[in-house]
Amino acid sequence: MKKIALAIALAASTSTSGVHAQAVTADDLVAKNLAARGGADRFAAIKSLRFDGKLIYPGDFELTYQETRSATGALRVDSAIQGLTLVQAYDGKSGWKINPFEGRKDAERLTDDEARALADSALIRGPLLNAAAAGSTVTYMGREDFDGTLAYKLRVSEKDGDEFVYLLDPDTMLEIKITETRRIRGAQVVTESELGDYEKVAGVYYPMSIESWSQGQSGQRARTIIATATANIDAAASLFAQPAAPAARAPSGK
Repeated sequence: MKKIALAIALAASTSTSGVHAQAVTADDLVAKNLAARGGADRFAAIKSLRFDGKLIYPGDFELTYQETRSATGALRVDSAIQGLTLVQAYDGKSGWKINPFEGRKDAERLTDDEARALADSALIRGPLLNAAAAGSTVTYMGREDFDGTLAYKLRVSEKDGDEFVYLLDPDTMLEIKITETRRIRGAQVVTESELGDYEKVAGVYYPMSIESWSQGQSGQRARTIIATATANIDAAASLFAQPAAPAARAPSGK
């Protein structure tokens, strides 16, 4: 009888554990991530952000890095070396860039695909916490091992077809890895990023270290190291607006 009672107890325990496991939902995890980051009120108080640091490419090719975001949905990233500055920006509707490394001095408009990527990067909350407002679908995908940590896995499917897969640390509930899948010029582009060294900016946790690489090329990582981060700086709309093309010079008379 004791063996039967023990078997029943174990079965009940297993059943209860299964119920708890099934009880984990995407909404629960998003809510915990929001709380861990700092909460809705802290996010709402941030009208702009600026991150300053450095961007290091494989081979120790290093650029200064400055990223400015606005709560209006605008973004500007300036990466500079030896007097040359690559600018990538999104004004809330369209994107543009200035790439002197390609011999361009004037601003040129980005494709819609490229602009969407900047639009996601502009979000003060990020795509995961902005999913409900954007009409994106968030799906809980179970647990996944990340360097010995059994992380929670969430997929964000945006209405335009782009997708993000997040791994959340089970202890801190902060993002530790993001896999981003997009279609750019008809081709699928997958980028993986690992996030760490979180610090509070105006009461909200942001990663100060990000390593990114194209899928299948983890040995070729670009590292973004943030030295300072500031909230609610002056971020006028003109900072994100595409500069007007220089006026064409009239031909000189003979």
